[in-house]
Amino acid sequence: MINPADRLSLVQEYYFSRKLKEVAQMNAEGKDVISLAIGSPDMPPSKETIDTLCQVAQMPDAHGYQPTMGTSELRNAMARFYKRFYNVELDPAKEVLPLIGSKEGILHTTLAFVNPGEGVLVPNPGYPTYTSLSKILGARVINYDLKENDGWQPDFEQLERLALENGDIRLMWVNYPNMPTGGRARRETYRRLVEFGRKHDIVIINDNPYSFILNEGEKLSILQVPGAKECCIELNSMSKSHNMPGWRVGMLMGCEQFVQWTLKVKSNIDSGTFRGIQLAAAKAMDNPDDWHREFNIGNYARRRRYAEEIMRILGCKFDPDQTGMFLWGRIPDGYTDCEQLTERVLHEARVFITPGFIFGSNGARYIRISLCAKDEKFAEAVSRIKNSAL
Repeated sequence: MINPADRLSLVQEYYFSRKLKEVAQMNAEGKDVISLAIGSPDMPPSKETIDTLCQVAQMPDAHGYQPTMGTSELRNAMARFYKRFYNVELDPAKEVLPLIGSKEGILHTTLAFVNPGEGVLVPNPGYPTYTSLSKILGARVINYDLKENDGWQPDFEQLERLALENGDIRLMWVNYPNMPTGGRARRETYRRLVEFGRKHDIVIINDNPYSFILNEGEKLSILQVPGAKECCIELNSMSKSHNMPGWRVGMLMGCEQFVQWTLKVKSNIDSGTFRGIQLAAAKAMDNPDDWHREFNIGNYARRRRYAEEIMRILGCKFDPDQTGMFLWGRIPDGYTDCEQLTERVLHEARVFITPGFIFGSNGARYIRISLCAKDEKFAEAVSRIKNSAL
């Protein structure tokens, strides 16, 4: 009898992979479900980005394998982007590593830093891939709490206890602006994280793809903290900030040694990104401020108002100061759990929103609404929910 590897028993099929099959079946039955669940931007990249891709694709010599560490044009553009928006100085030849999406960076860095059986600190609630990939790779997942009354920031007293109780922690996942909670990045949190990492020899990885969404203020990076490069890596992505989720362009920034260790893993897994995508991504890095303001502030601000109205109709409470591509809200006490509410919304109003339990036990009484739908879809979703039996 042929059996799968034991590691498959440690994880489940990704929630959205499973649930989208059900939604597809409902659509096939003519139910026309409106999805407000997944954070996949529905707007296009800049015209200059698309034009560059088309131009390069016409070149007969542009279709071969590319350097695993990315073209110099893309690395330089990424370093320029970090200087322009985060005021972080990076050596494009040594401290920048383009990725085929930042999700792949989670795999590469875990392989580069964590031996089987060693500990990884994962936020609860947090991005499910931090947990699932850690388990698949044989790491020991150690959850640390994020709670609403702390602004979804880490509890550093708890982190110190966890570090003392688990002497083999190699990696800590951090995600600010936070997904799913919308908790804002804070300079003081970054400073304390750098201190924690240096004290315990733990690599702190800040996953930072949401700093442009609904954020007209200062863009924060953990690499702004003095000494951060001694123990920190930052991942970023063009999926959200540049409307390029399907292009799969991410980036890793850190000291030369960390980049080289990660590249050693990456070079054995992939063969680089198509040159046209790399050069188009480099062009997108130079989008003007007005482009970012229109797409990352104006469009999402309108949609956010619809999402807030849905939360109020459902009786959910939310922090109006949260930022990012989603709206996170606490469900009324009358529901047993968040999935009871999201299933009712799906089947009675034909609107798909995300139950917070998929992000960890601290999300069990929350729901998440994605802002990645056209205004007319949001208006229809509001109408359906308002007129349903909920």
